[in-house]
Amino acid sequence: MDTKHCSLDGWVDAIPVPGPRGTASFDLIVRPIDIDALADDAPDTVVTCTSGDPRITHELLNGIQPGDLLRVAGTLVQPPAPGEPARLTADSLEVLNTGLVPVLREMVLDRYGDYVVIFDADTDNVPVFTARGAWVGLAENPDAIATLIDIHERVNGGDA
Repeated sequence: MDTKHCSLDGWVDAIPVPGPRGTASFDLIVRPIDIDALADDAPDTVVTCTSGDPRITHELLNGIQPGDLLRVAGTLVQPPAPGEPARLTADSLEVLNTGLVPVLREMVLDRYGDYVVIFDADTDNVPVFTARGAWVGLAENPDAIATLIDIHERVNGGDA
């Protein structure tokens, strides 16, 4: 097998996953350096990365998100068969840039202390419940949640 120590810059495509014996792995999407000289539909390269270093594994499993731009250095092993991804055993990891925060497009529950609110991308109205499931009311927009909760607590003596 052909191996080489190298450093690659690329994007994380999916959340890294834990592996056996304290390892973590992820796919790194690497763009060709001369991308401007290639055709628009030129494929990116997928490199499967693994690390058993506890510091790197901790960062991968707790801090890395899809879209993060990383510099990963380690030992690159060429794929055993054409069409399979190359494998890199990482011995260092550097976050060059973080990915964008995803835009919520569906219904999302959030908690405000003893209250639960439901955000829906299709409307500004925000239903508010107590954590025990009792109806509090409908806030006209996210900015009105605090006022609705304050009124509820004054009327009910602070009982959520």
